[in-house]
Amino acid sequence: MEHDIRIKMNEKLFLRNPEDSALGKKIVKHGLLLINKLGFEEFTFKKLAAEIKTTEASIYRYFENKHRLLTYIITWYWSFIEYKVVFSINNIASPEMKLKTIIKLLVEEPVDKGLDADFISESEAYKLVMWEGSKAYLTRHVSKDNKDRLFKPYKDLCERFSSIIKEYNPKYSFPHSLASTVLEMSHSQKFFLQNLPALTDFPKSNDDKKIIQFLESLLFNSIKK
Repeated sequence: MEHDIRIKMNEKLFLRNPEDSALGKKIVKHGLLLINKLGFEEFTFKKLAAEIKTTEASIYRYFENKHRLLTYIITWYWSFIEYKVVFSINNIASPEMKLKTIIKLLVEEPVDKGLDADFISESEAYKLVMWEGSKAYLTRHVSKDNKDRLFKPYKDLCERFSSIIKEYNPKYSFPHSLASTVLEMSHSQKFFLQNLPALTDFPKSNDDKKIIQFLESLLFNSIKK
């Protein structure tokens, strides 16, 4: 899916808006690629500076630390997924079809321009969320970050998902819990399939259809009328 939209990001995620300069965009784009290559623990601004031929000080002018950069990219991804959800279900009347559409959008790995993307590659951001997504909020400062509304895009997506669950079955008692569970499992099951297959019942092939089938079964068996 080609996209040419600008997502308004929470200003507390950065010190200087990276989208306002070529260097800022380069920091985010190659920061994403390098985290995916090395892993978040091994990634440093020093290594990123060497990769893009700039200084650590220049990177620190944009982001307070590497966790802020990670959270920025993951927040961008969830904002973009909500945009895709709204666009995709806009003309769908059936709550069932809306829910199936959301699950498909969550699970299927996007195909985009990858290394040729001008800013953030959606496919690379997808991989980042699968491998490192929970590290954005599994921190000791999660309460402060939440107060600063850093996780609002993720919560907005969950709220939209849960509202459609309620549309399907108004009497269901746990729409938010189920929505957040399916959101998390859409990536954790893919991670398990690729790295810890004994924790899944899926074939070793990278078949999204099996994960979609599992999540649909979980969702609709839970909310059946």
